[in-house]
Amino acid sequence: MSRVRVCSGQPYFQTEDGRPWTPIGHNDAITWPELAPLFRRRDLPTVERHLIWLRDHGVTCIRLMLEYCHGENRYLERPVGRFMPNMVRLWDDLFMLLERVGMRVLLTPYDTFFMWIRWRHHPYNRANGGICTSRRSWLTCPETRDAIKNRLAFASDRWGGSPALFAWDLWNEIHPAHGGDDAGAAAPFIDDLSGWLRAREMERRGFANLQTVSVFGPELIRHPALVETIFRHPELDFANTHLYEKGTIDDPRDTVTPALSVARLMRTAVREAGCERPVFDSEHGPIHSFKDRKRTLPAAFDDEYFRHIQWAHLASGGAGGGMRWPNRHPHVLTPGMRQAQKALAGFIPLIDWTRFRRRNLTEELRCDDPGVAAVGCGDEKQAVVWLVRTDRTAGDGTLLAYDAARPARVQIPGLNEGDYVASIYDTVKGSVVRQVEKAAMNEFLDLSVGPVAADLVIAIRPRSAI
Repeated sequence: MSRVRVCSGQPYFQTEDGRPWTPIGHNDAITWPELAPLFRRRDLPTVERHLIWLRDHGVTCIRLMLEYCHGENRYLERPVGRFMPNMVRLWDDLFMLLERVGMRVLLTPYDTFFMWIRWRHHPYNRANGGICTSRRSWLTCPETRDAIKNRLAFASDRWGGSPALFAWDLWNEIHPAHGGDDAGAAAPFIDDLSGWLRAREMERRGFANLQTVSVFGPELIRHPALVETIFRHPELDFANTHLYEKGTIDDPRDTVTPALSVARLMRTAVREAGCERPVFDSEHGPIHSFKDRKRTLPAAFDDEYFRHIQWAHLASGGAGGGMRWPNRHPHVLTPGMRQAQKALAGFIPLIDWTRFRRRNLTEELRCDDPGVAAVGCGDEKQAVVWLVRTDRTAGDGTLLAYDAARPARVQIPGLNEGDYVASIYDTVKGSVVRQVEKAAMNEFLDLSVGPVAADLVIAIRPRSAI
């Protein structure tokens, strides 16, 4: 198992031995059902079997927080600077299992959501003997900055050498409120923290792990000053957003509208990040439905909602399919979602991601079936296109298959002239339905894809590369 790095000049990832690597996964927590047996080593074999099952369903990465402080018994430090033995052992065990199974983790040091909500309980609060007077000064308080660095130093020294560490998410959902309601506080915070950690890791190991900082997506609209920091900060290796658009993604009424919202948001993200920097969504899901309306979506609806979002994310130019926050009771992904991830993993080898300098093509694509939306990305040699019906929705919001759909054609721009093979892929069964050979002319590939009954995805590569 080797470490992951960004492909040279391409907005995707590969391992140090040159193999493409795609983050396919979800958010989990050390207190949720599937990982809870790690605590006090209650049942490590069950956790290992679960990780193997995830791996066999295409999962390559899970996103975790070093502590998840919605209760009082999973703090990593208590008091500040004293690392709790049971928690340290939990993470030792988890890294051991991840390495054994061959999976990786995107790791963030703080659960800033519950840390904010339950600040009166947190060990960092000066009222509890901590070092910070206000949650509004997390990014600016010198003593808090020292404590953050101390936590990252501890974590890096103990687990930063593991190939199971995909990257550091240095700060979960960075927010102006964390810096006195000043969006300008984010950039200098990242300047200091990122540069310091990179230098420390280089000094101790000769390499630095990848770094990112996540953001609650709507804050980019409310605070445009964050856009430069999140998508183009020179110290960060890839861009990371949480797609929780109000009324579509966060409270879905059908399974297509949220996916098209993801496509629109990811088009903007890909453009902001540029052609060489990977970008992906590391949190999404029906948070308003679940948290505020206290409603767990029906599994059949949620599975399709999940699957459509996954393909919209990938086809827009995101690395992988995005990482769902479960927002279900119990707080785990469904078997149907795992099957969708397995189907995504089966599609990944159809594109050479280490040589794919994609740009988003969604607004330039043309499909001659007016009831079908096209989402895609490509460069001069490869392309990914997702087609989904928008004109047939059942009463429960799921997509009605249109068995009488006529054959559709799609025009993909930007490809060099030459012969191409289009692999048409069933997103449910996870298999290539057929392959179509066609020549691109005048920088367009005019492709007959057959009827689009519900949705399908297409991988396009030069015939010489197949």
